[in-house]
Amino acid sequence: MTRADADGAARSLSSLTPFRHRAFTLLWTAGLVSTVGSWMQTVAVGALVVTNTGQATWAVLVAAGAFLPIGLLSPVGGALADRLPRRPVLAIGNLVAAGTAAVIAIEVAAGRDSPWIVVLLVTVQGSASALIGPFQQAILPDLVPRSEFLAAASLNSAQFNLGRIIGPALAGATVAAFGYPMAFVANAISFLAVVVAVFFVRLAPPAGEHAGLVESLRTGFVQARREPACAAAIGMIAMVAFVASPFIALVPVMAQHLSGGGGRAVAATTALLTTAQGVGAVVGALLLAPLAGWIGRGRALLVSLALLPVTLAGYATSASPWWGAATLFAVGLVYIGVLSGLSTVVQLRAPQAYRGRVLSFFLVALGVSYPIGSLVQGPVIDRIGIGWTTAGTAVLLLVILGAIAIWRPGVFRALAADSRAADSPGPGPGEGAPGPDQPDSVGESQSTVDSR
Repeated sequence: MTRADADGAARSLSSLTPFRHRAFTLLWTAGLVSTVGSWMQTVAVGALVVTNTGQATWAVLVAAGAFLPIGLLSPVGGALADRLPRRPVLAIGNLVAAGTAAVIAIEVAAGRDSPWIVVLLVTVQGSASALIGPFQQAILPDLVPRSEFLAAASLNSAQFNLGRIIGPALAGATVAAFGYPMAFVANAISFLAVVVAVFFVRLAPPAGEHAGLVESLRTGFVQARREPACAAAIGMIAMVAFVASPFIALVPVMAQHLSGGGGRAVAATTALLTTAQGVGAVVGALLLAPLAGWIGRGRALLVSLALLPVTLAGYATSASPWWGAATLFAVGLVYIGVLSGLSTVVQLRAPQAYRGRVLSFFLVALGVSYPIGSLVQGPVIDRIGIGWTTAGTAVLLLVILGAIAIWRPGVFRALAADSRAADSPGPGPGEGAPGPDQPDSVGESQSTVDSR
């Protein structure tokens, strides 16, 4: 085997290297079980409210209930993640989410499936997820070395989207055979896998932040703004989440448009489209680390950003369920490159002592912009249709990215420069990552880059 062949083989396997670490593999597997259950509920809830109301607005209200708490509560979760033991918080948060899923099952089984009740319960569940989200993000350095952060983030995205493949298929079969409540029961049970798994891994204690909550949040915000790549990644995810990400919440609406039916036809088409996006995302996640190793993390991220409006425009032309599935596969493949790439930038550049809080602001940007964008697009779809609305968002995204490239090129420079520099190996789990006052392997000189 030539040296080039060996390098190519190493790149092709680089996306799987985090599985060498027992703790990562255990939590990844438990997370997959939970994610399958969550996607069963997501598909069932979307199909239920669209079938009952026939309005896109209700579909986006459910999405807002699930994600808006992330924007409102993630900073609190981030501050707590830097001061509280992570194992018990993760266990309690998942138990609360499980209990909420059980209540949804009971209410729907009893015939109390008013859209408002569903939205309220989904919001409670979203609140629990928002508080523990920064805890889940902050433990990644305890599981894999810095040099494997992108591969680990990509595998976590693949896990999420593998659940998107399995969950909708199970949801469609479960709803058809047993009705909607059983899909919610399955979700409640799935959360217990994570509760069990967290007690079998070693997690480092938090950095020990002792300032008041408000001051803690303020210093976290200052750190997020001070590091150019973090600020650029947070701003970029906010824009993408507002303009492009609502396609996720609106899959049931596209399913209704393409199926031309109601009830189980909508549920089946929703499952098909959601599965197609999941397959694309899994393929994209597995390709991301080798691609980044070949052309660099920065270029891989910029290519994904450039292709996202193109794939969305193709999805907008959907006229049949199978064409919708094919184009949504492409959207999922590209979208995961954007999401994983931006998340990895924050993981690598956030100072250790502030990591939970800086990551929480990334989740704020995603969690607020996505539901607001969905709420804006929902009424538009009710007036002009989902095809024209999706095409409009693709054009708008392309225009915004072009404007940033022309008038604020520092944003792309910060993201690309960070990705190239971060390729150098850093300390592994427990090896003593740099503190907030120490320069890391990228160097403090990059803090002068204008990424705004």
